[in-house]
Amino acid sequence: MSVRLGLHTSTAFHLIRTLVNLGFLSQSAETKKYSIGAHLFALAAGALDESALLALATPVLEMLSEETGEASHLAVRAHHEITVVARTEATGMLQLSGRAGATRPAHATAIGKLLFAFMQPEERERALASLNLRAFTPHTITDLDALRRELDEIARTGLAHDRREFDADVRCIAVPVRDFTGRCAGAIGISGPVWRLSDTVIEAHASVLRRCAETLSVQLGFRG
Repeated sequence: MSVRLGLHTSTAFHLIRTLVNLGFLSQSAETKKYSIGAHLFALAAGALDESALLALATPVLEMLSEETGEASHLAVRAHHEITVVARTEATGMLQLSGRAGATRPAHATAIGKLLFAFMQPEERERALASLNLRAFTPHTITDLDALRRELDEIARTGLAHDRREFDADVRCIAVPVRDFTGRCAGAIGISGPVWRLSDTVIEAHASVLRRCAETLSVQLGFRG
């Protein structure tokens, strides 16, 4: 580093130590070699803006709708808001209303619960404290402790359900999309009428959904 930058050895050493202290570099305790730190990874992940994610997601969503016959959607979280950034229509006869750009309640949707489930614990608690647990249907979770338990289960299984919680006639499922750091960069899901999405059908569609999410995650650099 000192040779490439034309710096004195002691200056280069102090610069490296500063980068380590800031989290941009990390040093192996065994080999003493340096590697990219977590903060630098986070900065790179931030460069994957919404437009890039949208460009990669569109063909995946189209494939998902083609294979399941249901509407598919991609959502991201901005602070405590859940926004649908892309959506493809169902191929079946019945089309559900919806549009890209719409915001959705975190506690009553599969995409919202999924994105909250993968937040850091402290951030999640702050977000939960700000939620209005409004009942959209008789099935909406309005108890904070019950919601916490469901979020923990979602974090464990990687699959979120909306069991007629936002719309009494609709069921949804969602799974995470990860970037190259392993961070949950978004939620991808499908939705359809309850009479078309039985438990058996949901189970079959979940495997397709996971495969499509994996495809998009790999495109974002995730290697598992």
